[in-house]
Amino acid sequence: MKNNRGQALVEYILIIALISVIGISLVNYFGGYLKDSITKSSCSLVGQVYEEGEKPGEGKCINQE
Repeated sequence: MKNNRGQALVEYILIIALISVIGISLVNYFGGYLKDSITKSSCSLVGQVYEEGEKPGEGKCINQE
């Protein structure tokens, strides 16, 4: 009779590592878009206007004129 608990633990660690790598790469890929959406929301909260940047993630809030 063999003890397979160590093998199952290694499999769970590999699955968690794979999910972590996928999650990190998604955040890196969509990070600029996420930053822009948060900036848009915060601009409306402080009464400013959102101005888009040249690249995703470069948007900023400006005062209304």
